[in-house]
Amino acid sequence: MAKTIKDIQEALAVVKNGHTIMVGGFGLIGAPLTLIDGLTKLDVKELTIISNNLGESGKGLGILLNQNKIKKAIGSYFTSNRDVGSKYQKGEIELQLLPQGTLAESMRAGGAGLGGYFTTTGVGTQLSEGKEEREINGVKYIFEPAIRANVALIRAQKADTLGNLVYYKTARNFNPVMATSADIVIAEVDEIVQPGELSPEEIVTPHLYVDYLVEAEQILTKEGVMNKWEQMQEH
Repeated sequence: MAKTIKDIQEALAVVKNGHTIMVGGFGLIGAPLTLIDGLTKLDVKELTIISNNLGESGKGLGILLNQNKIKKAIGSYFTSNRDVGSKYQKGEIELQLLPQGTLAESMRAGGAGLGGYFTTTGVGTQLSEGKEEREINGVKYIFEPAIRANVALIRAQKADTLGNLVYYKTARNFNPVMATSADIVIAEVDEIVQPGELSPEEIVTPHLYVDYLVEAEQILTKEGVMNKWEQMQEH
């Protein structure tokens, strides 16, 4: 069944006030910039954003942050956007810091139907405060609960109309694991082809995880974030 949706706002209509949203990307690399731009135009608030970081100041998720639509952020590297620290100090946002491996594994556990897992990462640090501790074979572990979301906004390089996804190098980052751990998955891609045009060996995310497809309009270049069609005209 074809899943292509050209209207960004139509796809994003599933996002509601108070939702927990996973957003792919490492900084702006591999981030679904078109979907994020659409989210900034949506009348929603009190969102919990799960992402490695909250974009950059005035870019990507940084725009959503400055619109005061984010209630809480769960991630690993918030210092890439100084606006996050400023809002946290003012009590305008709640932050939950997780090591990157823990963040990825928690989402993987959510996608696998697990309740959580024990890890040595963070033991004896502030990150372990309030978490269950257990000694296994003489080693201390802390319990990390699995993470799931209402909606995942992810970025891939290419898809077929069924929703099978192919990623580009390190832009792959958290996107595949997020696709497994959300109730609704919206994938932003550069190119959409017909079934059979993708090699089975290059497909990373099978179509059964993807609910909606949209074509990318905002892309990341050496000059910064640009409109895809404007950049094509320039070249």
